[in-house]
Amino acid sequence: MLIRTLSALECTKLLTANRVGRLACAKDGQPYVVPLYYAHSDAHLYAFSMPGKKIEWMRANPLVSVQVDEHGQGRGWRSVVVDGRYEELPDRIGHKLERDHAWSVLSKHSDWWEPGALKPIVPPTADSAPHVFFRILIQQVSGREASE
Repeated sequence: MLIRTLSALECTKLLTANRVGRLACAKDGQPYVVPLYYAHSDAHLYAFSMPGKKIEWMRANPLVSVQVDEHGQGRGWRSVVVDGRYEELPDRIGHKLERDHAWSVLSKHSDWWEPGALKPIVPPTADSAPHVFFRILIQQVSGREASE
């Protein structure tokens, strides 16, 4: 196997071409990794979720990573890791433009809302929003490719 480093442009293309990654967040020294449906635009990954553990943890510690990969021919693969910062886009004055942009980027995909709307736990409390739009500000990106 040959392993090579992906350029910044190759990393960006992989992020744009895919929609599912793995989000890593941490709270009190404990890591937590979950699948994440996202849409890439400019220097952000946009996503939508119901309130729950990942939102709670990212509110407590906004430093996160997202890993996205593709499988190539044979045993080949490409992987990109984003290190970034969680930014919530609340439904309040001062966030309308960012929230509208998130909506427009996510809604380009017909099923964008389904994964974030399905939650196998108790409904959110009355004092929490029924859904959360957020973005990950991409602060650093790196990637690797393995080929035979």
